[in-house]
Amino acid sequence: MLWNIDLTLVDVAIVTRDAYAEAFRQVTGRPLVKLAPAMGRPDSEIIFETLAINGIVTGDEHLPRFIDALAHAFAARRKRLNKDGRVMAGAKEALKAVARLDGVVQSVLTGTIKSNAALKLNAFGLDKYVDLEAGGYGEEVYPKATLLQVAQGRVKQAYGFRCDGSNTVLIGDSTRDVQTARIAGVPIIAVASGRSTPGELREAGADIVLPDLSNASEVVAAVARLTSPVNRKAG
Repeated sequence: MLWNIDLTLVDVAIVTRDAYAEAFRQVTGRPLVKLAPAMGRPDSEIIFETLAINGIVTGDEHLPRFIDALAHAFAARRKRLNKDGRVMAGAKEALKAVARLDGVVQSVLTGTIKSNAALKLNAFGLDKYVDLEAGGYGEEVYPKATLLQVAQGRVKQAYGFRCDGSNTVLIGDSTRDVQTARIAGVPIIAVASGRSTPGELREAGADIVLPDLSNASEVVAAVARLTSPVNRKAG
């Protein structure tokens, strides 16, 4: 199970915007005028577009510097996550319910850089349900579908079984998440808790669309419907 984080499990957009503004100022010496929209994209892509639309000519040094500044700026604001953010409806209960399924491994496929992803989940007590080492993150400059396959490889290395479209499910909230799953050849449970409507998610090709995660039994049933038992000796 690979979970998207923002607007699927948590909403910490206010803190994220402030951290981006601070990171931009540190890297460029200028105030941030406009932040590129997330739209399910990784931080690496958002950083490059943000620099471009604010008139910064980018070089090879900008991405690592910005990622480092973003990590420090977000960490400095970690105490605000509970105050200015929220856990999405049913997220903790859904994670707990899926964790009880036999043989399940839960991780994340997120556009957020790894250190910030860990802080987002930890702020709401969600990190205990996922193996963060097996996930895919926004500082890794891959297309998101390729990043999904990278995460599958990490699961195989750590747990010894092969992941494919029969035993991997992505849960996300955006049409970008749906497109990622389609390209990677895995099923997706789309939740209409973000900025994509149920109709948009269905049109994009989601296998199952839920209004949110508030019905944990419904989430578990959807996972069971889309997967087959894992053969841990395979691969």
